[in-house]
Amino acid sequence: MIPKDLPKAELHCHLEGTIPPSLARKIAKRNNIKLNSDLFENEDTYAWDDFASFLEAYDAASLCLRNSTDYRDITYDYLAKCAAEGAIYIEVFTSPDHAAECGISYNEHVRGVAQAFDNAERDYGIIGRAIVTCVRHLGPERALSVADSFLENPHPYFVGFGMGGDEGHMTFEDFKPAFDKVAKAGYPCTTHAGEHFGPETILDAIEKLPVSRIGHGVRISEDENAVKEIIKKGIVLEICPGSNVSLGVYKKYSEHPFPYLRNCGCKVTLNSDDPPFFHTNIGKEYEDAHTNFGLTIDNLLDITRTAINAAFIKDYEKKRLQAKVDSWKKSG
Repeated sequence: MIPKDLPKAELHCHLEGTIPPSLARKIAKRNNIKLNSDLFENEDTYAWDDFASFLEAYDAASLCLRNSTDYRDITYDYLAKCAAEGAIYIEVFTSPDHAAECGISYNEHVRGVAQAFDNAERDYGIIGRAIVTCVRHLGPERALSVADSFLENPHPYFVGFGMGGDEGHMTFEDFKPAFDKVAKAGYPCTTHAGEHFGPETILDAIEKLPVSRIGHGVRISEDENAVKEIIKKGIVLEICPGSNVSLGVYKKYSEHPFPYLRNCGCKVTLNSDDPPFFHTNIGKEYEDAHTNFGLTIDNLLDITRTAINAAFIKDYEKKRLQAKVDSWKKSG
């Protein structure tokens, strides 16, 4: 086993996907909302059996949210748990579309998440930041609206822009106006690609959109030339092995291309995606990489450093975080 306090950093986690069943029930009760009993497999587990039913469960769980306090609570709960796993930096994807569906305004959503970042740093020393994401299957007009809300209401903790959702819906070209608008304003970007579709989608993403990172991106491994291209461009992959295995992208860890991509020279990071849905957390992702991929302590620290370098924060913040990694290694 690796030391639990080994410094860890995460770049790919959906905030609404961090809500454990117990907290979903608590918030729903507080808001007088009845959650469907078939949402849960048991007391601590969500019920789903394929990607479509996972998305349904994800949306159903997030409907318990109704105000900024709810967003504060789920964000703080997640960062507290990450800190207990040794994490020093966490980026979460926040979805104004999910918040709006629950009747929560953009600024109310931001206020709750930002308060949790302050509270968690005060209580645990962990730094949290948010990436505002549009939802691909809601279309490019909605994506542009989300981009406008992000740019018109700047907050220092909301540091970048991204896109999740159904990879099969429309093209990256369709979302170029939203991404270009954000990038022109000086913000970094990422997008999901290469999880359920092949390497051509990743190449299309980095050609059409101003992104420095790719969410998932594991299927780039199917094309040697595509791998060389992302290495050449310095694209960082936000890899989520536990999620990939749970969703059947790969049947087992021995089939997962993380070691191959890392050995090729790709910039790779470890992430939990939607932890309670996939029975994982950032600590488990590092532990599983040690057990299943043979990564050493130094290898894992290198992955933390890669994540920090790729984080959407200022250079002085990165230096402060890297110093924590240095300090831990010296003390060990």
